[in-house]
Amino acid sequence: MRPDLSVCIAGVTLKNPVMTASGTFGSGKEYGAFFDISRLGAVVTKGIAPVPWKGNPVPRVAETPSGMLNAIGLQGPGVDTFMAEDLPYLAQYGVPVIANVCGHSEEEYLTVVEKLSDTDVSMLEINVSCPNVREGGIAFGTDPGKVCAITQAVKKITKKPVIIKLSPNVTDIRETAKAAEAGGADCVSLINTLIGMKIDVRTRRFILANRTGGLSGPAIHPVAVRMVYDVSHAVGIPVIGMGGISTAEDALEMILAGATGIAVGTAFFHDPQAAVKVIEGMEVYLAEQKISSVRELVGAVS
Repeated sequence: MRPDLSVCIAGVTLKNPVMTASGTFGSGKEYGAFFDISRLGAVVTKGIAPVPWKGNPVPRVAETPSGMLNAIGLQGPGVDTFMAEDLPYLAQYGVPVIANVCGHSEEEYLTVVEKLSDTDVSMLEINVSCPNVREGGIAFGTDPGKVCAITQAVKKITKKPVIIKLSPNVTDIRETAKAAEAGGADCVSLINTLIGMKIDVRTRRFILANRTGGLSGPAIHPVAVRMVYDVSHAVGIPVIGMGGISTAEDALEMILAGATGIAVGTAFFHDPQAAVKVIEGMEVYLAEQKISSVRELVGAVS
């Protein structure tokens, strides 16, 4: 008998815990040629804004040892295009769709949430790492009070399960996780990218036009595992873990630390089938260890 990989997150059943990390998978069209998207536990979309966003100037991606820096700036066509083109494409695969929502003000977040609440998306992931233009560009996610407030505001206008995607660029991520839970979040996901910088010593210029960017990839995995462990012990809602997951072992490490679901991100850029390999590797591991369900492993390391 094959091991049971299914998990339930905020009332939504996934056939396996493996999903895509927002921003690395577009809305699926780019990867549909490489593998059957229906094999995923869920698809998490690129950030969806109320209107098209151009993103940051180039260059905006740089390779680093064991990772990459990006300063894409949440470029995207906006919520109306997502609803008209991307959502119908994803619907054919029968996989839960988690829409990642971004905005520069509370009103922008709520505009997107309101529109998506009338669609078939399964969950909403609120990216609180966006800069709050009304607060001088400080990210919502660095202030527990603002995390609680934006969560409460979103929950008031939607019946969809709400995931708050937490920023690691804080003193204690447990505080923002608890603020999200206090605001009514159904789940938290972490970690988003770590702020980094790269300088060309020959030209003595910044590699990225934006100067700073988000560090992702294997380099941040140990940090992400520690934060997932900390948060899973600080809140009573499910945790989705991400950050440098490239293999089944990476994913299982996250689950043992307390994650119910996991997301593959940067690994897609060097291996478009990375998520499928993670799923297959997890199934092999469970069979070898004679574990009937992946749910037995959630938070098994205390």
